[in-house]
Amino acid sequence: MKPDPNFLIQLANTRMPFGKYKGVFLIDLPENYLVWYRNKGFPKGKLGQFMESAFEIRRNGLEHLVNQLKKSG
Repeated sequence: MKPDPNFLIQLANTRMPFGKYKGVFLIDLPENYLVWYRNKGFPKGKLGQFMESAFEIRRNGLEHLVNQLKKSG
């Protein structure tokens, strides 16, 4: 499968669609929340892929790279 070149841009601009952190950019979710989901199991589909990627990015201290891709406004 070919990597999607827009994946990080989409991740940077996707907000949590439900729950306590509804409306928060996925990359800005608290790390302990992402760890909890990692242990519980990420949601299915694109949201789960984004959350799992956000977890790995945060774990490696690279969120500043994704934050640069956020759309202003």
